[in-house]
Amino acid sequence: MSLIESTFDLNDVKLISVIDDLPLWSAPFGLKLLDTIDLKPNLNVLDIGSGMGFPIIELSQRLGNSCNVFGIDPWNTATDRAKLKMNIWGITNLRFIEGKAELLPFENNYFDLIISNNGTNNVDDEEKVFSEISRTTKSGAQMVITVNLPETMIEFYNVYEKVLKENNKIDEVEKLQSHIHSKRKPLSSVKELIENAGFEINEIFEDSFSFRYLDGSTMFNHFIIRLAFMESWRNILNQNDRKRIFDKIEIELNKIAEVQKELSLTIPWVCINSRKK
Repeated sequence: MSLIESTFDLNDVKLISVIDDLPLWSAPFGLKLLDTIDLKPNLNVLDIGSGMGFPIIELSQRLGNSCNVFGIDPWNTATDRAKLKMNIWGITNLRFIEGKAELLPFENNYFDLIISNNGTNNVDDEEKVFSEISRTTKSGAQMVITVNLPETMIEFYNVYEKVLKENNKIDEVEKLQSHIHSKRKPLSSVKELIENAGFEINEIFEDSFSFRYLDGSTMFNHFIIRLAFMESWRNILNQNDRKRIFDKIEIELNKIAEVQKELSLTIPWVCINSRKK
């Protein structure tokens, strides 16, 4: 497989400039999030993991200038692009901050609304993030977050694990499971984090979508796979094993696609609507 060793520099301005404003990956989560928010005047709002600006740029416009809206993300080039869009579009109620959600630069009891579109599951310390959310939110504040679940792309991970076991890579099987858990907690764990932060969950909306490919080869060459997933998948293996193992995975995925007439990867996710007690 020719592209297995290709990587991307997430600080490359040219790379950031060609990523879609509304990536297919984040659209299903974000559209539900936007539908769940209570639109009110005079809100202080924070988006955790604001990236290149979706959905917070959209939300800031829907809320209007009576609201003070913020986005925070450690990804500096993405934040720079979000600022550029904000300035060109003439949005004046929004500010982007380059920083980590584990240490929010805001006073206690400041926010009326917290959102995060598949962002809280990508931080370094989820417990610290939710502690900071609790500190900076008012009583009665709404929090709406979306996360994808551990069964995300289970069709791929099942093949990956099968190939590892066939090649007696037992330690790597454990690393694979740890990788999945580090990025995609079970719903029960997410609920516990929210409730421990002092929020009462009012509604959980569950759904899923699929990424459909002709076969495993086309999946591995897809830009979003190469940008967001491939490096972490490869890092489960030592460098000498990567090409050999992934060649075997590709063959297995192509066999599945031949039988099923496609390769479909399922992405289950939830939108959780909660309010601070």
